[in-house]
Amino acid sequence: MTRLSNRRRFLSQSVCFAAGLAGSSLITSTHRAILPSGGTAIAADEKTPEQRLRQLGITLPPAPQPVAVYVPTVRSGNLLFASGHGPVGADGKLVTGRVGSELTLQQGYDAARLTGMVMLSSVRAALGNLDRIARLVKVTGMVNCTAAFTQQPEVVNGFSELMVQVFGETLGKGARSAVGMGSLPRNIPVEIEAIFETR
Repeated sequence: MTRLSNRRRFLSQSVCFAAGLAGSSLITSTHRAILPSGGTAIAADEKTPEQRLRQLGITLPPAPQPVAVYVPTVRSGNLLFASGHGPVGADGKLVTGRVGSELTLQQGYDAARLTGMVMLSSVRAALGNLDRIARLVKVTGMVNCTAAFTQQPEVVNGFSELMVQVFGETLGKGARSAVGMGSLPRNIPVEIEAIFETR
């Protein structure tokens, strides 16, 4: 009799343990959200791009106005194409100089990060809110540099690392090209264009 009751108690505890495991899986799944862009799951309490900007203490500059025959962004379907943007300093003036001669690698990196901030301003102006970006798709980074300079990817990292800070480790990384140029408009050190997927 004792052996039979022990067996029943063991089976009952096993069922409870299994139910507990299933319940914990269910609870975990309820705290995750499916992104509209390809079904990637992320924690529901993860911060939005706008929240991350505030947490980083980043204030975006005013959205730039075109100075030639183009528009800063074009939306086609669920893709937003951002025109080539350049770095604008805190004084509102373009940062200029060739990387490898007038500017160091670090200064080129900083210019690429500024370029990212300017582009985010254009994207926000187009969509009303950066939270409407589902992910970064493609980046083309052009670096105004000397013929001997070969660290274009490290320069464009200034832009890319900002995107990761704002949109997250997975959604802030896109396909990318980083190339050297003999010159860029107004002698700016970098010009970057990008494609974003929108919600």
